[in-house]
Amino acid sequence: MDEISFGTDGWRATLDTFTDRRVRMVGQGVAAVLREDGRGGETVAIGYDAREHSRGFAEELARVLCANGFDVMLPERDCPTPVTAWTVTDRDLAGALVVTASHNPPEYNGVKFVPDDGAPATADVTDRIEANLAEPDPLPESEHGAVTETDFVGPYVEHALAFADADLDGLTVAYDAMHGSGRDVTDRLLEAAGADVERLRCETDPEFGGESPEPSAEKLDALIERVQSGDADLGIANDGDADRIGVVTPDRGFLDPSLFFAAVYDYLLESRSGPAVRTVSTSAIVDRVAEAHNESVAETPVGFKHVAAAMGETDALMGGEESGGFGVRGHLRNKDGVTLALLTAAASVARPLDERVSELEAAHGEVHQDRVSVDCPDDRKAAVVADLDGALPDEIAGSAVDRVNDVDGFKIFLADGAWLLVRPSGTEPKLRVYAEATSDERVAELLAAGRDLVEPLV
Repeated sequence: MDEISFGTDGWRATLDTFTDRRVRMVGQGVAAVLREDGRGGETVAIGYDAREHSRGFAEELARVLCANGFDVMLPERDCPTPVTAWTVTDRDLAGALVVTASHNPPEYNGVKFVPDDGAPATADVTDRIEANLAEPDPLPESEHGAVTETDFVGPYVEHALAFADADLDGLTVAYDAMHGSGRDVTDRLLEAAGADVERLRCETDPEFGGESPEPSAEKLDALIERVQSGDADLGIANDGDADRIGVVTPDRGFLDPSLFFAAVYDYLLESRSGPAVRTVSTSAIVDRVAEAHNESVAETPVGFKHVAAAMGETDALMGGEESGGFGVRGHLRNKDGVTLALLTAAASVARPLDERVSELEAAHGEVHQDRVSVDCPDDRKAAVVADLDGALPDEIAGSAVDRVNDVDGFKIFLADGAWLLVRPSGTEPKLRVYAEATSDERVAELLAAGRDLVEPLV
């Protein structure tokens, strides 16, 4: 039990720790919580990603839930996490479990719980699951539920097409599935809306080509080349379970996720209204777009469960985080790299993203942002953050410290308008160091200063 801990987005671990026995204990914990909430005997969806053992772990969970009296709905194939989350809301299910390690390397797996509203589970829910971890405790066989295997993807695609109402005729999109569960889903959706789709890494590979399926600039060379060579108007990539998105444009190459957020939010505001929600690590250019449209922005700790909660509280039009997770009101209060791909393509048809982003920068100033990671054992994270509280200097990289925000770690605002953020990762044994400034050179200086500040404390 001590090895099972739900972070910002479920429990993830390497396969020497992520075992059948521990997965069954998570299943028992979820069954207990659902019964406490009066959902005993109802139906639970169990989705899974494209990793080698994910289907097997999903079947283990199904056996535990069925033995506890729940019916279980399994998808016909591995599918994106947001597809499973949307299925929960569409079919009025008690909730879902998803076996996925998202963008983590292939030697990891994980599991997350999705409540009946389709949003990420909040900390109070995952704390209750952890408190109820136990070996399976089956009911008499006569009270067991049944497993049904069904199509999750088809109904989702129909819904997404109606929701986005996009005509992509004449647009060529290069799509990189990174061998993940977005293959034959995101590309299928784009084609159904009228786009010509060029596919990259859409073959099944449980090892993801030997690297982590994370849609970051350094891992999308082929996609960037395809778009910048003129073979495609737009590039889109999903991570391993397709709840995140990476976007490539002809002029900029990999589009900074904060600029992407600002551009798509600006596009949505042309026909809709509503505030935005962003994490503490996401650029303030989102705030400037909101202000230009007389809208507001709520800031949250990192983790889409915080974004989703704030979206519900504020009725936000869009919520997002700099790591590429975004959600939109009226679809799913969760991050979804599949439907966001369709909305991104629609925004590109309305006005090329390069043009829109350039106009936003002209109006609101350029934004440059990056991050680095510092290795830090999980059991040292809290102590390092506590030590950092007493080690913050009056000046960083030649600029005075103006103020400090401790919503999540320490976000240090500098007198020159730049900022530096240090926070513990919720999914890996690392500390994250983020920086934002008006040039890449200044960002590099800040990240180096942040690393020098943190590393001696680990």
